[in-house]
Amino acid sequence: MKSRLQAEQSLIRISDSNSLLSPAFSLVEVLIAIMITSIVFGAVLNGYISSARRVEWSSYSFAAQSLAIQKSEQARAAKWDPYGDPPVDQLVSTNFPEEILILDLPISGTNRVYATNRTFIQIISTNPPLKRIQVDVVWSTPNGRAHTNNLTTFRAPD
Repeated sequence: MKSRLQAEQSLIRISDSNSLLSPAFSLVEVLIAIMITSIVFGAVLNGYISSARRVEWSSYSFAAQSLAIQKSEQARAAKWDPYGDPPVDQLVSTNFPEEILILDLPISGTNRVYATNRTFIQIISTNPPLKRIQVDVVWSTPNGRAHTNNLTTFRAPD
């Protein structure tokens, strides 16, 4: 009887000791879990930073393109009537000097972004009359890299 009782007690001890050890994690498992979590967190943080930089660049580019469209519309609105009496041609590069403008971005303090606006007008054909209007807007990102937005359109006389 004693041997049976001892056998049962030893089984209880073995099952108790196994049940205490099985739900716990080893130090190696915890370190691997921390490493995987750190890698995932770093990748998510890097994704957020990259998307914020891309959004900032897109806003600068959109503001520069808006300046190019404005200048292009001014050039398209210039009077050009070579068949009139007297002929009128206000669509020449000298009527559109180089300008340094502030990009239309939300600003606070002194973080203005400047852009250089250049307009080039070239005669493509005299018969039939046709001119090419090219507007270049050069702007820089905060890290100093220069970018250029270019808009080209063609125009016939009024």
